[in-house]
Amino acid sequence: MADYEPVLLRNVGVENSTSLEVYRSRGGYQALAKALKMTPQEVVEVVKDASLRGRGGAGFPAGVKWTFLPSDRTHTYLCVNGDESEPPTFSNRILIENDPHQLIEGTIISAFATQAQAAYIYLRVEFHEPFHILQRAIDEAYAAGYLGKNIQGSGYDLECYIHRGAGAYICGEETGLIESIEGKRGYPRIKPPFPAVEGLFRRPTVVNNVETLCNVPHIVERGADWFKSIGFEGSYGPKLFCACGPVNRPGCFEGSMDITLRELIFDDRFGRGMRDGKAVKAVFPGGISMGVVTADELDMRMDFSDPAKHGLLGLGTAAAVVIDETMDIRAVLRNVARFFALESCGQCTQCREGTGWMYRIAQRIEEGAGRIQDLDLLAETTANLGMMPGLSICGLSDGAAFPIRTIVEKFRAEFEAHIRDQQPDRVELVLAGAN
Repeated sequence: MADYEPVLLRNVGVENSTSLEVYRSRGGYQALAKALKMTPQEVVEVVKDASLRGRGGAGFPAGVKWTFLPSDRTHTYLCVNGDESEPPTFSNRILIENDPHQLIEGTIISAFATQAQAAYIYLRVEFHEPFHILQRAIDEAYAAGYLGKNIQGSGYDLECYIHRGAGAYICGEETGLIESIEGKRGYPRIKPPFPAVEGLFRRPTVVNNVETLCNVPHIVERGADWFKSIGFEGSYGPKLFCACGPVNRPGCFEGSMDITLRELIFDDRFGRGMRDGKAVKAVFPGGISMGVVTADELDMRMDFSDPAKHGLLGLGTAAAVVIDETMDIRAVLRNVARFFALESCGQCTQCREGTGWMYRIAQRIEEGAGRIQDLDLLAETTANLGMMPGLSICGLSDGAAFPIRTIVEKFRAEFEAHIRDQQPDRVELVLAGAN
């Protein structure tokens, strides 16, 4: 990656960066002023031309999503997904804590483009300090005339609210999020109808991720060609990456999507290598739900296309979980399986039962009572979960399947070695306890 000038994180580290005064002194809300002189359709077109893809996991083109709204709609909502429950993702939190007005400006411009009358920013309940920071920024924006009636004399009105979730991973899914805002249990909805037609309060709705909307002001201000000058076809624009685990410098970093996973871990601009000189054993490059790669696959590009070539579900949230050589792969499998078994909403039988059984099998393997056929059973189960095989309402079970499947496939020899070394009396003890 060539020399890179931060865009999304440009205000991080600036004194009092959460205030309206500092944000405006550094060029903030100039993009909004420009957008309000355009037509909503012109704003949509510039975002489409920039090929901005959603940063929340699926990577769907944001401008294209906006065009799905019915032309004859009378009321529109914008929902901003700040749930960020994907382990170990914290890029949205960094943006909200350090530069809340960037999100507010992106929200207002996107609401104007879609002609939304109200925007709901959905925050993960554990974001206590970010909530207060964002609320203060929203209050400042109202006082300055950036929210409310007749924004900056444009004739456009927008109300903005923060809605705090109840701590459910499933509410990162857009229809589960919508159900939660409506005050109901976070159950994803059967689609169609899609949110663009029948979303929040049964009205046309757009749902976008925090990082996605933070890109919008920069696209409007600098243009689509500038945005597409960063990265390459299909993976344009600035991107935030997280790195955690036994790296020397865990954190949230910004770059273009031409960096590799190896660079994210070892480059001095990012993770700065492994602690205590330990070797990499495995990495979950996009949060745990996208799947795992081995140490031989670290030259994978962190873009929207290369992860699929390595058997992953996608780029996901671009948050890398690094596993070092000392970790027992059985413990990794059990921990991942446990997370999805706990977070399944239980609405779809194959997800509710499948994630639970995968967790129990993973427990048995870790406890020294695994069987070779358990590995085949896990692989079979993952093939029968999710939207991709057409068996679930939402993508949580796809996200549960890919890490389990890739762990078993890529580390099968290690699992088999552990199984061969098991003590027969231990196997009998664990199996007896299960009965």
